[in-house]
Amino acid sequence: MQEPTAPSPFAIEVFFDGECPLCTREVSLLRRLDTHSRIRFTDIATSFEPASLGLDLATLMAVIHGRLPTGEVVTGVEVFRRLYAAVGFERLVSLSRLPVIRQLLDALYAWFAKNRLRLTGRCDQATCDLPRKTRLRPEAGTFNNHEQE
Repeated sequence: MQEPTAPSPFAIEVFFDGECPLCTREVSLLRRLDTHSRIRFTDIATSFEPASLGLDLATLMAVIHGRLPTGEVVTGVEVFRRLYAAVGFERLVSLSRLPVIRQLLDALYAWFAKNRLRLTGRCDQATCDLPRKTRLRPEAGTFNNHEQE
């Protein structure tokens, strides 16, 4: 008689914004790929208590976070590396660690994270009301004639 095998321990818990259309598509893909239940998915847009991680919701919403089985918290592109390694894409992950590729991916993700709400059509005054740079336009009456002299 075969003994039952213990469930495979999780490789990473990912904290994602379930109200973000792009994020939910990525999570949906990962759920399909995660045939060995190596990923724990935690939606922070629902009744999640961020204090359990020692963080606040604004911090969690600013960049993607993950927690390893050891309790260590990882952020940014490293979360994606751990997620894709957990579903069997170790070769792709190792390529993403090469210096030039690492720097490019980190920069692209930083830009995306900063603009995520705007890019996914979820801006409102509370989330995206940043001061806009004003251009000096003589036709709009914002040009100071004294500065021309």
